[in-house]
Amino acid sequence: MPRIDPRDLTLEQKASLLSGRDFWTTEPLDEAGVPSLVLTDGPHGIRRQPGDADHLGINESLPATCFPPAVAVGSSWDADVAARVGAAVGREARAFGVSVVLGPGVNIKRSPLCGRNFEYYSEDPLISGILGAAHVRAVQAEGPGASVKHFAANNQETERMRISADVDERTLREIYLPAFERVVTEAAPATVMCSYNSVNGVPAAEHRWLLTDLLRAEWGFGGAVVSDWGAVADRVASLAAGLDLEMPGTGGAGDRAIVAAVRDGDLDEAAVDEAVRRVLALADRAVTATGDVDLHGHHALARTLAADCAVLLKNDGPVLPFASSVRRIAVIGESATSPRYQGGGSSHVHAARVDTALKAMQDLADARGQTVAHARGVGSGGREEAVRVAADADIAIVFAASEPETEGIDRETLELPADQVELIRAVAATALRTVVVLSNGGVVSLEGWHDGVDAILEGWLLGQAGGSAIADLLFGVANPSGRLAETIPLRLQDNPSHLNFPGEQGHVRYGEGVMVGYRYYETVDVPVRYPFGHGLSYTSFQTRDLAVTRTGDDTATVSLTVTNIGERVGKHVIQVYVATDAGPVRRPARELRAFSKVALEPGESRRVELELDRRAFAYYDIELGRWTVAAGEYTVQIGENAARTITEQTITLPGDTVATVLSLDSTVDEWFSHSAVGPALLELLSAGMTEEQAGASEENADQLRMIASMPMRRFLSFTGFAIDDDRLAELIELSRTV
Repeated sequence: MPRIDPRDLTLEQKASLLSGRDFWTTEPLDEAGVPSLVLTDGPHGIRRQPGDADHLGINESLPATCFPPAVAVGSSWDADVAARVGAAVGREARAFGVSVVLGPGVNIKRSPLCGRNFEYYSEDPLISGILGAAHVRAVQAEGPGASVKHFAANNQETERMRISADVDERTLREIYLPAFERVVTEAAPATVMCSYNSVNGVPAAEHRWLLTDLLRAEWGFGGAVVSDWGAVADRVASLAAGLDLEMPGTGGAGDRAIVAAVRDGDLDEAAVDEAVRRVLALADRAVTATGDVDLHGHHALARTLAADCAVLLKNDGPVLPFASSVRRIAVIGESATSPRYQGGGSSHVHAARVDTALKAMQDLADARGQTVAHARGVGSGGREEAVRVAADADIAIVFAASEPETEGIDRETLELPADQVELIRAVAATALRTVVVLSNGGVVSLEGWHDGVDAILEGWLLGQAGGSAIADLLFGVANPSGRLAETIPLRLQDNPSHLNFPGEQGHVRYGEGVMVGYRYYETVDVPVRYPFGHGLSYTSFQTRDLAVTRTGDDTATVSLTVTNIGERVGKHVIQVYVATDAGPVRRPARELRAFSKVALEPGESRRVELELDRRAFAYYDIELGRWTVAAGEYTVQIGENAARTITEQTITLPGDTVATVLSLDSTVDEWFSHSAVGPALLELLSAGMTEEQAGASEENADQLRMIASMPMRRFLSFTGFAIDDDRLAELIELSRTV
């Protein structure tokens, strides 16, 4: 599209470009050659509605491939999996004439109850950022743009359109913003979508610090900011804050408000011009529907990727994969034939086809001379049938699913439906061996039945080919390699957000601060059922020869050798954590700072190198307003998971030179501990002390510690020490020059 100068357009024309024409398309400007763009839901498949439109996944959409949702992709710990999903979604978007795909979602799983956790990757911002950036790059390499969402602190569905997420800046910077920052700075998404909620009392759609100061000035975002559908309450305030495109259309109401505000002098037309420039740049991504999509090939891809996402939680015996001695297999549970493979709401995809685990297992069993019997296990009669089928088999596979998760509603419990728990326990009491396969969009409780079964395969929501992927894993066609991207607690009450979720009276307080997920569990030593990063394989891996080398004052390289010491090809996830007590703020026991997934043949070794940048060692200092590396020791840990360290090495970093500028509101401790001012002050005060005062100071160390936090002005007032104003000013100036 030829470049257009907004100044050549009328105010009315400019305003028309800044809101939707209808639910899914933008307003064209035919006289200027500006096309209409189609935006539609993703991120794990295209929800292209040819008829009546909605944002809740209710009305019909065109058949498309439903790939594994983010809850599954997050547990792959594999940027390549995220990229392959993104590339395929990009190809289907192009085929359907979609210019912008709404996704991925990189919000943090603060609470396991969030109803939309199935659309988010992890409780950790590093995983969310790396996978989100890979997805965006891959989508946009195919032509359509991506819209990373929901910016920011959108971590619940309860009151999502009006709740205020009250979060301190350090927590925002360290937990809830880094994934967005990485996607923006590394993948340059076409758009960023603002969230419905407020952040610290200001609606995200009107939050200038978020949309302009941080996103554009600090991170360098050059794309367009688009509203979540219906998130704009005040069109003029949102435009002034940095929101470019309001969706969906409002019948011209937003346009008229913009025009009136400019003409009344309430809105600078330069702000309108900037927003128009960004929307015009977005128009460069206009695509024409080709109709050319390989749904068969994408289904096969979805099957392969799904197998990389499932997590083998438990495998006593081991009972998986099925041994050659297993001749009779009992498949129990309704979800073996009616699978739950995606969540509800705006990301609901009209799947082109859906595989069932039962059919896929029957196909594999037939080829091996095994038999498969099925019982739905529904109702008391169905349970009796399930027990009979299980008793007659060498192994019983129970398929259990959580209550459906959906956009707009948070969950109330982590428990599986009671009838499914009863079914698991009844089968486990009868069968020789019992395996439970889970289907759920957020973690579920395993308590009450965990110890009675031999194996548990966490299948999450695996997309339309998930049934075949599960069969591949059970029969050993594929080797499970997923790792938990979120902790499975023993109790909901153990979750750090429990007392502050979902909030009250219009506010939700993020009282746990940076201690989210495994950061909390490991720091306060709360036991969990399965820790972040846990996952088993059908083979075994050995890690050796760890070397951590400083490459600068605040960067390092981690290298180690990984060997597949088992008998099957498999994939291993290297998890690098950093632990430190350095600095003036409380740090989590350890934090994930790098990871890599490697595929190894039996007996194969590989030397792997990972980089730790400055941020791997930094905390966000709210007093300095910047990322800071404190001087001290940092232990680089290679974890089997967040709870178990395999090997570690400690390095010492010099840290940042931070000049503490003193004032009379600075504490006594800050004055006396200052490298330059402290000795001068001590000499000055000592000179003015009597022998009796000096002796009392030495004898009353506890009292001196008591006043360490007292502001200097109070200290001088209470003690009666006389320091003239000129000398105090000299000491304060000395603190500035060090």
